[in-house]
This record gives sequence, structure tokens and C-alpha cells, in this order.
Amino acid sequence: AEFIKDKSEKGYPGYIVEEYLKYSSDQEKYLSIERTREGLLIRYTDHGGVDVEDSSNEVYSVVFNNTDTKVIDLIQNDDKLSSFENWLPNIIKTFENNYFSFLEINPLLIIDNNPVLLDAACEVDDAGEFFVNGRWSKNDFARPIGNVTEEIEKVRVLASGSQASLKLDLLNPDGSLFLLLSGGGASIVLADELYNLGYGKEIANYGEYSGNPNDEETYTYTKNVLSLLFKSNAKNKAIVIAGGVANFTDIRKTFKGIVRALDEYSVKLRDHGVKVFVRRGGPYQKEGLSLMREFLESHGLYGGVWGPDVVLTNVVDVAAKHSRNKKENLRRF
Repeated sequence: AEFIKDKSEKGYPGYIVEEYLKYSSDQEKYLSIERTREGLLIRYTDHGGVDVEDSSNEVYSVVFNNTDTKVIDLIQNDDKLSSFENWLPNIIKTFENNYFSFLEINPLLIIDNNPVLLDAACEVDDAGEFFVNGRWSKNDFARPIGNVTEEIEKVRVLASGSQASLKLDLLNPDGSLFLLLSGGGASIVLADELYNLGYGKEIANYGEYSGNPNDEETYTYTKNVLSLLFKSNAKNKAIVIAGGVANFTDIRKTFKGIVRALDEYSVKLRDHGVKVFVRRGGPYQKEGLSLMREFLESHGLYGGVWGPDVVLTNVVDVAAKHSRNKKENLRRF
């Protein structure tokens, strides 16, 4: 009860209580199944548990393509897995019927030729929810532990009703660098660049908006990022609105929603000494960047606005230097 109370206060939502099983660590095995283009990739080793990575060179791997051959026949003819033929086909059947993408059992015990799953995790294809007849639903998905704020929940709700991708996670509540990033690839590059430059602890949030969200969605998304910003105790805060060159996202439209949110809180942003740094490209980039630059300059929030002629990673460096009260100029768009 004390353990559960302690973990609940740290944000853990649920618990599995199991009967204690005595065994020695040398009995721990590892088994995983992964869906690949070639078929089901099965990995197995007799040396599982927390030190499984130390024995990675001993992991046995085989790909089963069961389009025209029964899995049980393949297992029976496999020297390493043939002793599992009374239960491994059932695990593979469960994997297939529940639209798993990945299953990992570690540690796995085999007692009297039967498997005991001491710990397991799986990933599913969420598009398969329609076909599993309630055996799992999106409510079963694991959620981040800690830092699950009101703002993050609001973005999740927003994303659930949108065709666009809208993601937000809080890394450091008192961070100074707040990110409004576009596109999954660009957002990773920018966050990695900040970390590599030594600003990792100053990154307040991580996330991205992509898939051509409308101006109402970017307005709501930005409001939630700003809400986190106003709660931060950091000095010299900066907002980085950046991304690569979009293929079909309307820059003018998405920036319209962002500007609307910034305008709503412009006085408070100035009071917090916030500067905004922008780098973006794509359809209607000239109109969108001009709109952003004119707004930021007229409201005393201008940090910099650039198009794709400036290297993407350079912009986060300039914004990060502002957070440490250093100045560096790039050519303005």
C-alpha cells in the first residue's frame, strides 16, 4: 500500500499485482516478435533479464513468412525453437489476431515446458482497433508518466478530432526555450541541435504540428504552449517557431492562427521579456513570413524571421543565445 501510494503521487496510473515466483536469474530468457516487410522477425536468447543487452551477440534471430506455410511447421523444423512448438504458435496467433506490431517478453521463464511471462510489452497498429472486438482500445495505450498537464491533455483532445498531427510534451516546466515546431523530422532535428549545443536543460517542451492544420487548430495549440510558458520561472524566454520546407501545409494559414494567439497574449509576452524566432518554408511562405514579421515588430516581440535560405539549425542557436542573454544576428527574411 505504501509503495502504491508513493508511485501514485508520482503519476503512475495503474498496477499489476502478481504472485511472487522464486527463480534464479540464470533462468531468465528473452523472446520478441516484430512485424517486418519480410515476415515475423523472432528473436530469442537464453540470457534475458535486465542484462540482455550484454548478451546481444548471443541472440538467435529468424524470420517466419507464414503466407504459404503454417507457423507450427516452421517452428518444428527450427533447431532453436522446436522445443517451444506447444506454446509459441499460440503466442504468434495472438500477435496476428490482435494486430500487434511488436511484442517483447523479458524476462521469460520456461517451467515444465510452459512459458511464464514475468514481464511483457507490446505495440499495436491502432488502425486495427475496429477488428479486435474490444480486446484492446485506445484507452489501453500507455501514457507518459509525470508532467501530464492540463495543456497537454487539451492538445491530446484537439489532436483526436483532427486530421493533422498535433503533439505536445512538457520536458522542463521552468525551461526558457518553448518550441512550436512543424513536421516530425524537422522537430527532431531542431530538438537534437539544441541538445547538442548544450541547451538541453533549457528546452521546456517538445512536440510538433504538421499535416496542414487549420488556423483554429494552430491557434489552440499555440495558446496551450503559451500557457506553459507563462508558468515557467525562467528568464529571457524565447519561442522558436520553426520547420523545414513544407510540401502542402499552407504557411500563411498556420501562421495566421499562431499570430492570433500571440496577439491575444502580446502584453503578457512583453512583460515576460519573450522574443520569437521564426524559420519556415513552403506554400505561401512569403505572405506567411511577412505576416509574422510585421506582427512581431509592431508588438515588440521580434527576435528574427527567416525563410529557407537560412539553415534550419542556425535559428535555434540564435534563440538559445537569447535565453542566455547573448546576441547574434542572422540575415533577416
